[in-house]
Amino acid sequence: MRILVSVDIEGVAGVVHPDHARPGNADYERARRWMTAEASAAIAGARAGGATDVIVNDSHGDFRNLLAETIDPSARLLQGKPRELGMMAGVEEGCVAVFLVGWHAKAMAAGVLAHTINSTAFARVLVNGDEAGELALYGGVAAEFGAPVAFVSGDDRCVAEAAALFPNAVGVAVKTAHGHRSATSLSSAAACAAIEAGARTAAQRTATLRIAPQRTPLSVRVQAASPAYADLFAMLPLVRRVDAATLEFSSPTMRHAVRVLNSLSAMSFMLR
Repeated sequence: MRILVSVDIEGVAGVVHPDHARPGNADYERARRWMTAEASAAIAGARAGGATDVIVNDSHGDFRNLLAETIDPSARLLQGKPRELGMMAGVEEGCVAVFLVGWHAKAMAAGVLAHTINSTAFARVLVNGDEAGELALYGGVAAEFGAPVAFVSGDDRCVAEAAALFPNAVGVAVKTAHGHRSATSLSSAAACAAIEAGARTAAQRTATLRIAPQRTPLSVRVQAASPAYADLFAMLPLVRRVDAATLEFSSPTMRHAVRVLNSLSAMSFMLR
């Protein structure tokens, strides 16, 4: 039984400020150790629940945050970018389920460091008229490969968002959000214990999980953070401009939609 563990940083216990997620400062170096510890806890839980192979996808920023020297050595570690499936890379290797560790709520939600793909360039993303965060987007990608989301950890807003999308997944809230940069958090040790227990339960339940039918094609709308970003995004031929800051495009699959969104995100660095 192969399980993919995709690990972000904003939803990790103790993380409350952009410096925790931004390389080049002491807070980030501490946060990446907490991130690695939570990843290892999820690996241990997955193994205890019956997983025979675990792929860990480093899914934050430039995808090279997890510490290879301290992560549970029983897993395989996937790092670096670009990669076509981004935060869900590895799911194509026949994974039966996906665990999301340290994830966060969607843009404009009241969660800690909440955003969708690119906090600088994207104000909102909507799919078929519904606001979509990374949970919905990448959960949709996983579903296209036949892998249900079985476990989610992050702040309470993230876990609530996940419960609406994946009602049979195990959710573990490692902190309670009080705003975008404030939370009451478990200690790293307590968070890891809760994640390991939850991951074990989730692994044991994978055979009973079902995937909801996917609606395609998809209509995707992006509200850019400013007209300047919209000017740039409108250069991509498959994107249609709706108004000064809004664009839309159609996608045959969620996998295609995520590739377009990640391409727009990469383009945004031209304006920084």
